[in-house]
Amino acid sequence: MYRTSLRLFVILAVAFFGRTIHAADDAPEALGFKMKTIEGKDVDLSEYKGKVVLIVNVASKCGLTPQYEQLQALHEKYGKDGLAILGFPCNQFGAQEPGTEEEIQEFCSKNYGVKFQMFSKVDVNGDEACDLYKYLTDLDLQPTGKGKISWNFEKFLLNKNGEPVARFSPRTKPDAKEVLTSIEAELEKK
Repeated sequence: MYRTSLRLFVILAVAFFGRTIHAADDAPEALGFKMKTIEGKDVDLSEYKGKVVLIVNVASKCGLTPQYEQLQALHEKYGKDGLAILGFPCNQFGAQEPGTEEEIQEFCSKNYGVKFQMFSKVDVNGDEACDLYKYLTDLDLQPTGKGKISWNFEKFLLNKNGEPVARFSPRTKPDAKEVLTSIEAELEKK
């Protein structure tokens, strides 16, 4: 009787803990991460739940840097409707974001009037990539698909539940029809 009870306990424990371990191994939602703002403040990205979020890796000395202007225009046009733009400076592509957080912030404000939330510099590819980007690049999102970030200004769109719903290539401008259509569709959802 004791052996049977012990065996049953072990089977149940393995089944129970096996599921728990598996659940813990699942990647968290995109808004399940904590990141540091460009001003040095820790932010739990879950604060953005209920908003449509556009996550963009950015750089100040890139041929695509003028996309800051379009990102700021999106912020101004749709911010009141629930769009949040999160900019993540990255120096992994041609060393095109060499500055300090203060220099990046000054550049963005002075040249593009950036008012959307900027974060501290991160890596988006490789072993040193931040967990947020490890999670995002592992998802097969259309139209770009899954895999490494190809260059500065790659864009991820999250719905109001924090679920990634689209990924746009760096050369797809923030005000491109497919980006605007996707943003507007997500904003309209309850």
